[in-house]
Amino acid sequence: MIGKSAFNWPLLVLATGAFSIGTTEFSPMGMLPVIAKGVDVSIPSAGLLVSAYAIGVMAGAPVMTLLFARFGKRTALMALMGIFTLGNVMSALAPDYWTLLLSRVVTSMNHGAFFGLGAIVASSVVPAEKRASAVATMFMGLTLANIGGVPMATWIGQEFGWRQSFAGTALLGVVTIFALWAVLPRVAGGQRPDVRRELKVLVLPQVRLALLTTVLGASAMFTLYTYVTPLLVSQTGADDRFVTFALVLIGVGFTLGNWLGGRLADWSLKGATAIFFTALATISLAMPLALGSQTGAALALLAWGAAAFAIVPPVQIRVMKAAADAPGLASSVNIGAFNLGNAIGAAVGGALIKYGFDYSIIPVAGGLLAALGLCFLRSDRRPEETLPSIA
Repeated sequence: MIGKSAFNWPLLVLATGAFSIGTTEFSPMGMLPVIAKGVDVSIPSAGLLVSAYAIGVMAGAPVMTLLFARFGKRTALMALMGIFTLGNVMSALAPDYWTLLLSRVVTSMNHGAFFGLGAIVASSVVPAEKRASAVATMFMGLTLANIGGVPMATWIGQEFGWRQSFAGTALLGVVTIFALWAVLPRVAGGQRPDVRRELKVLVLPQVRLALLTTVLGASAMFTLYTYVTPLLVSQTGADDRFVTFALVLIGVGFTLGNWLGGRLADWSLKGATAIFFTALATISLAMPLALGSQTGAALALLAWGAAAFAIVPPVQIRVMKAAADAPGLASSVNIGAFNLGNAIGAAVGGALIKYGFDYSIIPVAGGLLAALGLCFLRSDRRPEETLPSIA
C-alpha cells in the first residue's frame, strides 16, 4: 500500500493511462470524415476502424491478461502501454486503409489487460475500505478522455490532419510509460490463474445473460456514437467547432453518468440497470426530433451521454457478482463484451448508411437495441438478493 502522502500518485498515473486509452479508442468517431478522405474510403468503411479496435479488445483482453500474469504489475503495465504507443505510431504512419485497420487492432491489444491489471494495482495502493473508489478513480480517466482528449484529438485531426492526431496520442503513451516507471511501486508477479476452472464459471446461464446485457448496452451506445460527426453535419448543419463542442458535451454526460450509475448501483443493481436502459432507449428514439436545432442537439447529446455511460457501472458489477467464483476473468471478459457491443453498434450504423438510410435512423436503431437490452434484463427473474457477493 502507498505511504501516507496526501496525494495518491499511482492512482493519478493509472487514470492517465485510462485517459490515453480512452482518447485513442473514441477519437476516430470525431474524425471519420477526415480519415475516410485521407485513405480514400467511404465513411461506413472508415467506421470499421472502430469495429476493428473493438474486436481487438475482445480477443486481446483474456489473452494479454494471461500472457502478462507472471510479470510484475509495473513491468506489465509499461509493456502494455508500449503496445499502445506502437499502435498509434503505426496509425500515424499508415500508408493505406488496410494498414491503418491493422494498426488499430495492434493498438487495441493493450486495452482489456491494462484495465484488468490496473484495477489490481489501484486496489493495492489504498486501504482495503477504499478499493472500490480507487478502481473508480482509474476508470474516471476513461470518461474524462471524452471531455478533453477526444475533442482535442478531433480538433487536431480537423486542423492539422488525422495522422498528427494519432501521433499526439502516441506521445501520451510515452508520457504514461515514463510516469508508470517513476511512480508505481514494484509489485511481484503473480501466478498463472486456473483458466479452465474460471472458464466454467463464464458459461453459467446468469453470467451469459449478464454479458449479453453488456453487449446490447454497448451496441446501443456505439450505433450513435460512431457516427455522431456525420449525423450532426447532415441533420443540424454543424461545423467543426460545433462538432468539437458536442463531443465535449458527450464527455461531460459520460462522466456524470459514470458517477450516477455507480451511486444508483449501490441502491439496486437491477433497478439501476433498468432505469438507464429505459432512459437510453427513450432519449435515442426521440433524438431525431431534437436534431432540428443545435441547441436541441446539444441538450439531447448531453442527456444521451449520461444515460449511455450510466449503464456501465451496474452491468460491470452484475457480471462480477454473477461470476463470483471468477470475478477477475469475468471483469476482463466483460470489457471484451463491451467492445463486442462497440463493434456491433458500429457495424449496424454503417450497414444502415451503406444501404441508403438517412442518418436520422442511426439514433433510432440505437434506441431499439437499448429496448432489446431492457427485455433481456427483464427476463432475469432472480431476486437481486440471490446474487452472490464478489470475493
